[in-house]
Amino acid sequence: MTRRVYIFDTTLRDGEQSPGVSLNVMEKLQIARQLARLGVDVIEAGFPITSPGDYEAVKTIAREVRGVTVAALARANFQDIDRAWEAVKEAEQPRIHTFIATSPIHMRHKLRMTEDQVIEAAVAAVRRAKSYVSDVEFSAEDASRSELDFLCRVLEAAIAAGATVVNIPDTVGYATPEEFARFIRDIRRRVPGIEKVVLSVHCHDDLGLAVANSLAAVAAGANQVEGAINGIGERAGNAALEEVVMALYTRRDQFGCETNIRTEEIYRTSRLVSSLTGMPVQPNKAVVGKNAFAHESGIHQDGVLKERTTYEIMNPVMVGISQSNLVLGKHSGRHAFRQRLLELGYELGEEELNKAFQQFKVLADKKKEITDADLEAIVEEELRPVPVTYTLEYLHISTGTTIVPTATVGLKKGDELFEEAACGNGPVDAICRAVDKVTGIPCVLKSWGINAVTSGKDAIGEVTLKISENGDKTYLGRGISTDILEASAKAYVNAVNRLLWETGRLKDKSCNEVN
Repeated sequence: MTRRVYIFDTTLRDGEQSPGVSLNVMEKLQIARQLARLGVDVIEAGFPITSPGDYEAVKTIAREVRGVTVAALARANFQDIDRAWEAVKEAEQPRIHTFIATSPIHMRHKLRMTEDQVIEAAVAAVRRAKSYVSDVEFSAEDASRSELDFLCRVLEAAIAAGATVVNIPDTVGYATPEEFARFIRDIRRRVPGIEKVVLSVHCHDDLGLAVANSLAAVAAGANQVEGAINGIGERAGNAALEEVVMALYTRRDQFGCETNIRTEEIYRTSRLVSSLTGMPVQPNKAVVGKNAFAHESGIHQDGVLKERTTYEIMNPVMVGISQSNLVLGKHSGRHAFRQRLLELGYELGEEELNKAFQQFKVLADKKKEITDADLEAIVEEELRPVPVTYTLEYLHISTGTTIVPTATVGLKKGDELFEEAACGNGPVDAICRAVDKVTGIPCVLKSWGINAVTSGKDAIGEVTLKISENGDKTYLGRGISTDILEASAKAYVNAVNRLLWETGRLKDKSCNEVN
Protein backbone atom coordinates (compact mmCIF):
# COMPACT_ATOMS: atom_id res chain seq x y z
CA MET A 1 0.00 0.00 0.00
CA THR A 2 1.20 3.52 -0.80
CA ARG A 3 1.09 6.32 1.76
CA ARG A 4 0.31 9.95 1.06
CA VAL A 5 3.02 12.60 1.25
CA TYR A 6 1.74 16.17 1.47
CA ILE A 7 3.48 18.91 -0.52
CA PHE A 8 3.86 22.25 1.27
CA ASP A 9 5.00 25.02 -1.08
CA THR A 10 6.88 27.97 0.37
CA THR A 11 7.85 29.66 -2.91
CA LEU A 12 5.88 32.78 -1.96
CA ARG A 13 7.37 33.01 1.55
CA ASP A 14 10.83 31.44 1.86
CA GLY A 15 11.33 31.55 -1.91
CA GLU A 16 10.67 35.28 -2.05
CA GLN A 17 13.36 35.75 0.59
CA SER A 18 15.92 34.98 -2.13
CA PRO A 19 18.27 37.98 -2.43
CA GLY A 20 17.00 40.43 -5.04
CA VAL A 21 13.50 38.93 -5.36
CA SER A 22 10.45 41.09 -4.68
CA LEU A 23 7.00 40.08 -5.93
CA ASN A 24 3.97 42.35 -5.92
CA VAL A 25 0.50 41.24 -4.87
CA MET A 26 -0.72 40.36 -8.38
CA GLU A 27 2.43 38.41 -9.21
CA LYS A 28 2.04 36.41 -5.99
CA LEU A 29 -1.59 35.75 -6.83
CA GLN A 30 -0.62 34.57 -10.32
CA ILE A 31 1.92 32.12 -8.87
CA ALA A 32 -0.53 30.96 -6.18
CA ARG A 33 -3.17 30.14 -8.78
CA GLN A 34 -0.62 28.12 -10.72
CA LEU A 35 0.48 26.30 -7.54
CA ALA A 36 -3.15 25.34 -6.93
CA ARG A 37 -3.31 24.10 -10.54
CA LEU A 38 -0.14 22.11 -9.88
CA GLY A 39 -1.87 20.39 -6.98
CA VAL A 40 0.21 21.38 -3.95
CA ASP A 41 -1.55 20.69 -0.66
CA VAL A 42 -0.44 23.86 1.14
CA ILE A 43 0.59 27.29 -0.12
CA GLU A 44 2.56 29.28 2.43
CA ALA A 45 1.50 32.65 1.05
CA GLY A 46 3.75 34.88 3.16
CA PHE A 47 4.75 36.34 6.50
CA PRO A 48 1.98 38.92 7.15
CA ILE A 49 3.60 40.82 10.03
CA THR A 50 6.69 41.75 7.99
CA SER A 51 5.06 44.39 5.75
CA PRO A 52 1.69 45.76 4.58
CA GLY A 53 2.46 44.36 1.13
CA ASP A 54 3.02 40.84 2.43
CA TYR A 55 -0.17 41.08 4.51
CA GLU A 56 -2.18 42.15 1.45
CA ALA A 57 -0.68 39.38 -0.66
CA VAL A 58 -1.59 36.68 1.88
CA LYS A 59 -5.06 38.13 2.32
CA THR A 60 -5.66 38.29 -1.45
CA ILE A 61 -4.48 34.71 -1.99
CA ALA A 62 -6.61 33.48 0.92
CA ARG A 63 -9.67 35.16 -0.58
CA GLU A 64 -9.08 34.26 -4.24
CA VAL A 65 -7.46 30.80 -4.34
CA ARG A 66 -9.62 27.77 -3.57
CA GLY A 67 -9.09 24.03 -3.25
CA VAL A 68 -5.85 24.36 -1.28
CA THR A 69 -4.73 25.15 2.27
CA VAL A 70 -3.37 28.70 2.59
CA ALA A 71 -0.86 29.19 5.39
CA ALA A 72 0.60 32.32 6.96
CA LEU A 73 3.83 32.34 8.93
CA ALA A 74 4.06 33.86 12.42
CA ARG A 75 6.69 33.99 15.11
CA ALA A 76 5.70 32.64 18.52
CA ASN A 77 4.08 35.85 19.75
CA PHE A 78 0.48 37.02 19.84
CA GLN A 79 0.97 40.06 17.59
CA ASP A 80 2.32 37.91 14.74
CA ILE A 81 -0.38 35.27 15.19
CA ASP A 82 -3.22 37.80 15.30
CA ARG A 83 -1.93 39.40 12.10
CA ALA A 84 -1.62 35.99 10.44
CA TRP A 85 -5.23 35.20 11.33
CA GLU A 86 -6.45 38.49 9.87
CA ALA A 87 -4.64 37.61 6.64
CA VAL A 88 -5.88 34.01 6.22
CA LYS A 89 -9.34 34.12 7.76
CA GLU A 90 -11.09 34.22 4.36
CA ALA A 91 -9.28 31.11 3.13
CA GLU A 92 -11.27 27.99 2.38
CA GLN A 93 -8.71 26.01 4.40
CA PRO A 94 -6.69 28.40 6.61
CA ARG A 95 -3.53 27.40 8.48
CA ILE A 96 -1.39 29.38 10.90
CA HIS A 97 2.27 28.33 10.90
CA THR A 98 4.09 29.45 14.04
CA PHE A 99 7.73 28.86 14.90
CA ILE A 100 10.44 29.37 17.49
CA ALA A 101 14.10 28.33 17.49
CA THR A 102 15.15 25.33 19.59
CA SER A 103 18.90 24.95 19.00
CA PRO A 104 21.33 26.02 21.76
CA ILE A 105 23.06 28.52 19.47
CA HIS A 106 19.77 30.23 18.50
CA MET A 107 18.33 30.22 22.00
CA ARG A 108 21.51 31.64 23.49
CA HIS A 109 22.50 34.24 20.91
CA LYS A 110 19.28 35.16 19.10
CA LEU A 111 16.38 34.57 21.49
CA ARG A 112 18.30 34.88 24.77
CA MET A 113 15.76 32.54 26.31
CA THR A 114 16.01 29.46 28.51
CA GLU A 115 14.64 26.07 27.47
CA ASP A 116 11.62 26.49 29.76
CA GLN A 117 10.90 29.94 28.31
CA VAL A 118 11.02 28.52 24.77
CA ILE A 119 8.58 25.75 25.65
CA GLU A 120 6.27 28.24 27.36
CA ALA A 121 6.32 30.53 24.29
CA ALA A 122 5.71 27.62 21.91
CA VAL A 123 2.71 26.38 23.88
CA ALA A 124 1.20 29.88 24.18
CA ALA A 125 1.66 30.47 20.45
CA VAL A 126 0.04 27.18 19.42
CA ARG A 127 -2.90 27.79 21.77
CA ARG A 128 -3.37 31.32 20.42
CA ALA A 129 -3.31 30.06 16.83
CA LYS A 130 -5.66 27.20 17.76
CA SER A 131 -8.19 29.73 19.05
CA TYR A 132 -8.47 30.99 15.47
CA VAL A 133 -8.01 27.92 13.25
CA SER A 134 -8.22 24.16 13.61
CA ASP A 135 -5.10 23.62 11.46
CA VAL A 136 -1.95 24.80 13.28
CA GLU A 137 1.61 24.01 12.23
CA PHE A 138 4.46 24.34 14.70
CA SER A 139 8.09 24.56 13.55
CA ALA A 140 11.16 24.12 15.70
CA GLU A 141 13.58 26.42 13.89
CA ASP A 142 17.11 24.99 13.50
CA ALA A 143 15.79 21.63 14.68
CA SER A 144 18.64 19.67 13.08
CA ARG A 145 21.15 21.41 15.41
CA SER A 146 18.91 21.06 18.48
CA GLU A 147 19.50 18.66 21.34
CA LEU A 148 17.17 15.71 20.77
CA ASP A 149 15.90 15.46 24.36
CA PHE A 150 14.88 19.11 24.44
CA LEU A 151 13.43 19.03 20.91
CA CYS A 152 11.23 16.08 21.85
CA ARG A 153 9.96 18.00 24.90
CA VAL A 154 9.06 21.01 22.73
CA LEU A 155 7.28 18.90 20.12
CA GLU A 156 5.33 16.98 22.80
CA ALA A 157 4.20 20.26 24.36
CA ALA A 158 3.19 21.73 20.98
CA ILE A 159 1.13 18.65 20.12
CA ALA A 160 -0.56 18.72 23.52
CA ALA A 161 -1.39 22.41 22.95
CA GLY A 162 -3.19 21.59 19.70
CA ALA A 163 -0.66 21.52 16.84
CA THR A 164 -1.85 19.41 13.91
CA VAL A 165 1.46 19.57 12.04
CA VAL A 166 4.97 19.60 13.54
CA ASN A 167 7.82 20.62 11.29
CA ILE A 168 11.48 19.64 11.61
CA PRO A 169 13.55 22.20 9.69
CA ASP A 170 17.17 21.77 8.67
CA THR A 171 17.27 25.56 8.70
CA VAL A 172 20.91 26.03 7.76
CA GLY A 173 21.32 22.96 5.56
CA TYR A 174 23.69 21.28 8.03
CA ALA A 175 22.33 17.73 8.11
CA THR A 176 23.36 14.75 5.99
CA PRO A 177 20.80 12.24 4.67
CA GLU A 178 21.67 9.30 6.93
CA GLU A 179 21.90 11.56 9.98
CA PHE A 180 18.61 13.33 9.18
CA ALA A 181 16.76 10.04 8.60
CA ARG A 182 17.97 8.77 11.99
CA PHE A 183 16.86 12.06 13.55
CA ILE A 184 13.33 11.67 12.13
CA ARG A 185 13.10 8.04 13.27
CA ASP A 186 14.16 9.04 16.80
CA ILE A 187 11.52 11.79 16.91
CA ARG A 188 8.81 9.39 15.74
CA ARG A 189 9.87 6.90 18.41
CA ARG A 190 10.21 9.31 21.32
CA VAL A 191 7.48 11.97 21.00
CA PRO A 192 4.09 10.98 22.47
CA GLY A 193 1.21 11.74 20.11
CA ILE A 194 3.44 12.15 17.04
CA GLU A 195 1.40 9.49 15.25
CA LYS A 196 -1.69 11.74 15.48
CA VAL A 197 -0.17 14.69 13.61
CA VAL A 198 1.50 15.34 10.29
CA LEU A 199 5.30 15.15 10.57
CA SER A 200 6.87 17.66 8.20
CA VAL A 201 10.43 18.50 7.09
CA HIS A 202 11.86 21.73 5.69
CA CYS A 203 15.39 21.40 4.30
CA HIS A 204 17.80 24.03 3.02
CA ASP A 205 20.46 23.48 0.38
CA ASP A 206 23.61 25.01 1.86
CA LEU A 207 25.53 21.76 1.27
CA GLY A 208 23.50 20.75 -1.79
CA LEU A 209 21.62 18.11 0.22
CA ALA A 210 18.12 19.59 0.61
CA VAL A 211 16.38 17.15 -1.74
CA ALA A 212 18.41 14.18 -0.50
CA ASN A 213 17.63 15.06 3.13
CA SER A 214 13.92 15.50 2.34
CA LEU A 215 13.75 12.11 0.63
CA ALA A 216 15.66 10.46 3.48
CA ALA A 217 13.14 11.94 5.91
CA VAL A 218 10.22 10.60 3.87
CA ALA A 219 11.81 7.15 3.90
CA ALA A 220 12.10 7.49 7.69
CA GLY A 221 8.40 8.32 8.09
CA ALA A 222 7.89 12.05 7.42
CA ASN A 223 4.65 12.67 5.57
CA GLN A 224 4.94 16.34 4.56
CA VAL A 225 7.77 17.91 2.56
CA GLU A 226 8.26 21.68 2.43
CA GLY A 227 10.15 23.32 -0.41
CA ALA A 228 10.02 25.80 -3.26
CA ILE A 229 9.70 25.69 -7.02
CA ASN A 230 13.15 25.68 -8.67
CA GLY A 231 14.64 25.36 -5.18
CA ILE A 232 14.70 29.13 -4.61
CA GLY A 233 14.93 30.58 -1.12
CA GLU A 234 17.25 31.93 1.56
CA ARG A 235 20.98 31.63 0.77
CA ALA A 236 21.45 28.46 -1.34
CA GLY A 237 17.70 27.87 -1.37
CA ASN A 238 15.18 25.23 -0.34
CA ALA A 239 14.51 21.70 -1.46
CA ALA A 240 13.33 21.88 -5.08
CA LEU A 241 9.77 20.57 -4.97
CA GLU A 242 9.78 19.39 -8.58
CA GLU A 243 12.81 17.19 -7.81
CA VAL A 244 11.25 15.75 -4.65
CA VAL A 245 7.98 14.99 -6.43
CA MET A 246 9.56 13.35 -9.47
CA ALA A 247 11.96 11.33 -7.29
CA LEU A 248 9.01 10.01 -5.26
CA TYR A 249 7.16 9.16 -8.48
CA THR A 250 10.05 7.72 -10.48
CA ARG A 251 11.32 5.65 -7.52
CA ARG A 252 7.95 4.76 -6.04
CA ASP A 253 9.28 1.20 -5.86
CA GLN A 254 11.66 2.49 -3.16
CA PHE A 255 9.51 5.04 -1.35
CA GLY A 256 6.00 3.57 -1.70
CA CYS A 257 4.53 7.10 -1.61
CA GLU A 258 2.21 9.21 -3.70
CA THR A 259 1.50 12.93 -3.90
CA ASN A 260 -1.39 14.98 -5.21
CA ILE A 261 0.80 16.79 -7.76
CA ARG A 262 -0.31 17.06 -11.40
CA THR A 263 3.14 16.53 -12.83
CA GLU A 264 2.26 17.89 -16.28
CA GLU A 265 2.03 21.35 -14.66
CA ILE A 266 5.61 21.23 -13.31
CA TYR A 267 7.43 22.82 -16.24
CA ARG A 268 4.91 25.62 -16.66
CA THR A 269 5.09 26.40 -12.92
CA SER A 270 8.88 26.47 -13.07
CA ARG A 271 8.83 28.87 -16.03
CA LEU A 272 6.32 31.17 -14.34
CA VAL A 273 8.30 31.37 -11.10
CA SER A 274 11.55 31.92 -12.99
CA SER A 275 10.00 34.67 -15.09
CA LEU A 276 8.33 36.59 -12.26
CA THR A 277 11.23 36.34 -9.82
CA GLY A 278 13.88 37.08 -12.45
CA MET A 279 15.86 34.00 -11.34
CA PRO A 280 16.86 31.93 -14.41
CA VAL A 281 16.84 28.15 -14.16
CA GLN A 282 20.32 26.75 -14.71
CA PRO A 283 20.51 24.67 -17.93
CA ASN A 284 21.57 21.47 -16.14
CA LYS A 285 18.92 21.78 -13.41
CA ALA A 286 17.22 18.44 -12.75
CA VAL A 287 13.68 17.97 -14.12
CA VAL A 288 13.11 21.52 -15.47
CA GLY A 289 16.49 22.68 -16.84
CA LYS A 290 16.64 23.10 -20.63
CA ASN A 291 19.28 20.34 -20.81
CA ALA A 292 17.38 17.92 -18.54
CA PHE A 293 16.08 15.97 -21.55
CA ALA A 294 18.70 17.01 -24.11
CA HIS A 295 21.09 14.47 -25.65
CA GLU A 296 24.22 15.51 -27.52
CA SER A 297 26.34 12.37 -27.33
CA GLY A 298 25.94 10.22 -30.45
CA ILE A 299 25.66 7.08 -28.34
CA HIS A 300 22.92 8.67 -26.22
CA GLN A 301 21.05 9.98 -29.27
CA ASP A 302 21.14 6.57 -30.92
CA GLY A 303 19.86 4.91 -27.76
CA VAL A 304 17.00 7.38 -27.24
CA LEU A 305 15.91 7.08 -30.88
CA LYS A 306 15.74 3.31 -30.53
CA GLU A 307 14.12 3.33 -27.09
CA ARG A 308 13.55 6.50 -25.04
CA THR A 309 14.05 4.78 -21.68
CA THR A 310 17.66 3.86 -22.50
CA TYR A 311 18.73 7.33 -21.33
CA GLU A 312 15.53 8.96 -20.03
CA ILE A 313 14.16 7.78 -16.69
CA MET A 314 11.32 10.33 -16.98
CA ASN A 315 9.15 11.17 -19.95
CA PRO A 316 9.46 14.94 -20.65
CA VAL A 317 5.73 15.03 -21.46
CA MET A 318 5.03 13.95 -17.89
CA VAL A 319 6.50 17.18 -16.49
CA GLY A 320 4.78 19.32 -19.10
CA ILE A 321 7.51 19.77 -21.70
CA SER A 322 5.41 19.88 -24.85
CA GLN A 323 6.04 17.56 -27.77
CA SER A 324 3.39 19.09 -30.01
CA ASN A 325 3.91 19.08 -33.78
CA LEU A 326 1.41 21.90 -34.38
CA VAL A 327 3.22 24.65 -36.27
CA LEU A 328 1.90 28.20 -36.09
CA GLY A 329 2.90 30.96 -38.48
CA LYS A 330 1.75 34.28 -39.87
CA HIS A 331 -1.21 32.67 -41.66
CA SER A 332 -2.56 31.01 -38.52
CA GLY A 333 -5.83 32.34 -37.12
CA ARG A 334 -7.20 33.12 -33.68
CA HIS A 335 -8.85 29.71 -33.34
CA ALA A 336 -5.60 27.77 -33.83
CA PHE A 337 -3.81 30.25 -31.59
CA ARG A 338 -6.38 29.91 -28.80
CA GLN A 339 -6.42 26.11 -29.14
CA ARG A 340 -2.65 25.84 -28.84
CA LEU A 341 -2.67 28.09 -25.75
CA LEU A 342 -5.32 25.86 -24.18
CA GLU A 343 -3.14 22.83 -24.87
CA LEU A 344 -0.28 24.63 -23.14
CA GLY A 345 -2.51 25.33 -20.14
CA TYR A 346 -3.26 29.03 -20.71
CA GLU A 347 -6.92 30.08 -20.42
CA LEU A 348 -7.10 33.74 -21.43
CA GLY A 349 -9.99 36.16 -21.32
CA GLU A 350 -10.97 37.91 -24.55
CA GLU A 351 -8.98 41.06 -23.82
CA GLU A 352 -5.88 39.10 -22.80
CA LEU A 353 -6.25 36.84 -25.83
CA ASN A 354 -6.49 39.83 -28.17
CA LYS A 355 -3.30 41.36 -26.78
CA ALA A 356 -1.41 38.08 -26.98
CA PHE A 357 -2.69 37.42 -30.54
CA GLN A 358 -1.52 40.86 -31.68
CA GLN A 359 1.96 40.12 -30.32
CA PHE A 360 1.86 36.70 -32.00
CA LYS A 361 1.12 38.32 -35.38
CA VAL A 362 3.97 40.81 -34.95
CA LEU A 363 6.37 37.98 -34.13
CA ALA A 364 5.03 35.79 -36.96
CA ASP A 365 6.07 38.46 -39.45
CA LYS A 366 9.64 38.10 -38.17
CA LYS A 367 9.81 34.31 -37.80
CA LYS A 368 8.76 31.55 -40.19
CA GLU A 369 7.58 29.22 -37.44
CA ILE A 370 6.33 30.00 -33.95
CA THR A 371 7.23 27.42 -31.32
CA ASP A 372 5.53 26.61 -28.01
CA ALA A 373 8.36 28.40 -26.22
CA ASP A 374 7.59 31.49 -28.33
CA LEU A 375 3.93 31.31 -27.31
CA GLU A 376 4.80 30.89 -23.63
CA ALA A 377 7.10 33.91 -23.83
CA ILE A 378 4.38 36.00 -25.50
CA VAL A 379 1.74 35.09 -22.92
CA GLU A 380 4.04 35.68 -19.97
CA GLU A 381 5.08 39.04 -21.41
CA GLU A 382 1.49 40.16 -21.96
CA LEU A 383 0.12 39.04 -18.62
CA ARG A 384 2.67 40.46 -16.20
CA PRO A 385 0.60 42.52 -13.79
CA VAL A 386 2.42 45.85 -13.69
CA PRO A 387 0.19 48.86 -14.47
CA VAL A 388 1.35 50.78 -17.51
CA THR A 389 2.53 54.36 -17.22
CA TYR A 390 4.94 54.36 -20.16
CA THR A 391 4.96 52.13 -23.24
CA LEU A 392 7.73 51.86 -25.82
CA GLU A 393 6.46 53.31 -29.09
CA TYR A 394 9.70 53.16 -31.07
CA LEU A 395 13.45 52.77 -30.72
CA HIS A 396 16.31 53.87 -32.98
CA ILE A 397 19.93 52.91 -32.28
CA SER A 398 23.10 54.21 -33.89
CA THR A 399 26.19 52.26 -32.85
CA GLY A 400 29.41 50.80 -34.14
CA THR A 401 33.11 50.39 -33.41
CA THR A 402 34.04 53.94 -34.45
CA ILE A 403 31.02 55.99 -33.29
CA VAL A 404 29.50 56.88 -29.95
CA PRO A 405 26.41 54.74 -29.31
CA THR A 406 23.26 56.87 -29.49
CA ALA A 407 19.66 55.90 -28.75
CA THR A 408 16.47 57.71 -29.65
CA VAL A 409 13.32 56.49 -27.89
CA GLY A 410 9.67 57.33 -28.18
CA LEU A 411 7.58 56.59 -25.09
CA LYS A 412 3.84 56.96 -24.85
CA LYS A 413 2.13 58.08 -21.67
CA GLY A 414 -1.56 57.81 -22.34
CA ASP A 415 -2.10 59.44 -25.74
CA GLU A 416 0.97 61.68 -25.47
CA LEU A 417 4.27 60.79 -27.16
CA PHE A 418 7.57 61.80 -25.55
CA GLU A 419 10.82 61.60 -27.50
CA GLU A 420 14.42 61.87 -26.28
CA ALA A 421 17.90 60.92 -27.45
CA ALA A 422 21.04 60.14 -25.44
CA CYS A 423 24.56 58.82 -25.84
CA GLY A 424 26.07 56.09 -23.70
CA ASN A 425 29.01 53.78 -23.16
CA GLY A 426 27.15 51.18 -25.20
CA PRO A 427 23.74 50.85 -26.89
CA VAL A 428 22.02 49.53 -23.74
CA ASP A 429 23.45 52.36 -21.66
CA ALA A 430 22.27 54.85 -24.28
CA ILE A 431 18.75 53.39 -24.19
CA CYS A 432 18.62 53.66 -20.40
CA ARG A 433 19.81 57.27 -20.46
CA ALA A 434 17.23 58.22 -23.10
CA VAL A 435 14.41 56.62 -21.08
CA ASP A 436 15.63 58.44 -17.96
CA LYS A 437 15.41 61.76 -19.83
CA VAL A 438 11.79 61.06 -20.76
CA THR A 439 10.69 59.94 -17.29
CA GLY A 440 12.80 62.38 -15.31
CA ILE A 441 13.87 59.52 -13.02
CA PRO A 442 17.64 58.96 -12.93
CA CYS A 443 17.97 55.21 -12.39
CA VAL A 444 21.02 53.02 -11.93
CA LEU A 445 21.14 49.75 -13.88
CA LYS A 446 22.13 47.21 -11.21
CA SER A 447 22.06 44.06 -13.34
CA TRP A 448 21.29 42.97 -16.90
CA GLY A 449 20.97 39.49 -18.37
CA ILE A 450 19.81 37.88 -21.60
CA ASN A 451 18.30 34.45 -21.99
CA ALA A 452 17.48 32.81 -25.32
CA VAL A 453 13.87 31.74 -24.84
CA THR A 454 13.83 29.90 -28.16
CA SER A 455 16.47 28.49 -30.49
CA GLY A 456 17.72 29.45 -33.94
CA LYS A 457 18.96 32.64 -35.58
CA ASP A 458 15.53 34.23 -35.14
CA ALA A 459 15.24 33.23 -31.47
CA ILE A 460 13.32 35.30 -28.96
CA GLY A 461 15.59 36.83 -26.34
CA GLU A 462 14.32 37.65 -22.87
CA VAL A 463 16.15 40.44 -21.08
CA THR A 464 15.89 40.56 -17.29
CA LEU A 465 17.33 43.58 -15.51
CA LYS A 466 17.16 45.39 -12.19
CA ILE A 467 17.23 49.14 -11.58
CA SER A 468 17.52 51.29 -8.49
CA GLU A 469 16.53 54.90 -7.98
CA ASN A 470 18.49 55.68 -4.84
CA GLY A 471 20.79 52.72 -4.38
CA ASP A 472 18.76 50.57 -1.99
CA LYS A 473 15.59 48.88 -3.29
CA THR A 474 15.77 47.31 -6.74
CA TYR A 475 12.98 46.94 -9.28
CA LEU A 476 12.80 44.07 -11.73
CA GLY A 477 12.06 44.56 -15.42
CA ARG A 478 11.61 42.04 -18.24
CA GLY A 479 11.21 42.36 -21.98
CA ILE A 480 11.17 39.96 -24.91
CA SER A 481 11.92 40.44 -28.59
CA THR A 482 13.88 38.90 -31.43
CA ASP A 483 15.96 42.11 -31.14
CA ILE A 484 18.10 42.18 -27.96
CA LEU A 485 18.17 45.99 -27.83
CA GLU A 486 14.40 46.23 -28.20
CA ALA A 487 14.04 43.61 -25.43
CA SER A 488 16.40 45.71 -23.28
CA ALA A 489 14.33 48.86 -23.86
CA LYS A 490 11.10 47.01 -23.02
CA ALA A 491 12.66 45.58 -19.87
CA TYR A 492 13.92 48.98 -18.73
CA VAL A 493 10.52 50.61 -19.29
CA ASN A 494 8.87 47.69 -17.50
CA ALA A 495 11.18 48.25 -14.51
CA VAL A 496 10.40 51.99 -14.48
CA ASN A 497 6.67 51.22 -14.52
CA ARG A 498 7.18 48.86 -11.59
CA LEU A 499 9.13 51.54 -9.71
CA LEU A 500 6.33 54.06 -10.24
CA TRP A 501 3.73 51.54 -9.09
CA GLU A 502 5.55 50.24 -6.01
CA THR A 503 6.57 53.71 -4.82
CA GLY A 504 2.95 54.86 -4.97
CA ARG A 505 3.38 57.45 -7.71
CA LEU A 506 0.47 56.15 -9.78
CA LYS A 507 -2.92 57.68 -9.19
CA ASP A 508 -4.74 54.44 -9.99
CA LYS A 509 -3.11 51.16 -8.97
CA SER A 510 -6.14 49.22 -10.23
CA CYS A 511 -5.23 50.05 -13.83
CA ASN A 512 -6.41 47.19 -16.03
CA GLU A 513 -3.78 47.74 -18.68
CA VAL A 514 -0.59 45.85 -17.83
CA ASN A 515 2.76 45.17 -19.36
